[in-house]
Amino acid sequence: MLHICCAPDATVPLDDLELEGWDIAGYFYGSNIQPKGEYVKRLEALHILMSNHEDIKVIEGEYEPEQWRTHMESLNLIHEPEGGLRCAECFKLQFEAAAQEAVRLGCTHISTSLTISPHKDVNLIIKIGEEIAAKYNLIWLPKIWRKQNGFLRSIKISREMGLYRQNYCGCLPSRASA
Repeated sequence: MLHICCAPDATVPLDDLELEGWDIAGYFYGSNIQPKGEYVKRLEALHILMSNHEDIKVIEGEYEPEQWRTHMESLNLIHEPEGGLRCAECFKLQFEAAAQEAVRLGCTHISTSLTISPHKDVNLIIKIGEEIAAKYNLIWLPKIWRKQNGFLRSIKISREMGLYRQNYCGCLPSRASA
């Protein structure tokens, strides 16, 4: 199971996992993405990307931005700075949803496209991923996609495909700091 945060970040992981011979399923979580028009743009970009990977099933999680916001507010994280505790909690929500879908589909491994970004804390992502994978008896595949020019490759592929490339992580607080 590949957790997909957005189409541009999934370009390299999908290509590389296919080359490695993995039987891939994808899970797109977007409840953190605001406003709705931004979510729609990102989902449309994912559909464009997946037209080049027709043999891969991608599950689109429910779009529940109010639940995401309520959850963050209940933990007093909504005003955390970008890259802080809110982001870690958001990763947990995303990986939980992907892991649940992985179990439902009978997947054995889970990974994420988030590690392609030079703006994300890879060690934090891997730590949270390992915890969630263990909770669901899955194996965490600790790929760091930005290695070997992965981020630059994703930009090139995104341009070639005409994929929408956002300028903030997704939530309104991250948009305000972009």
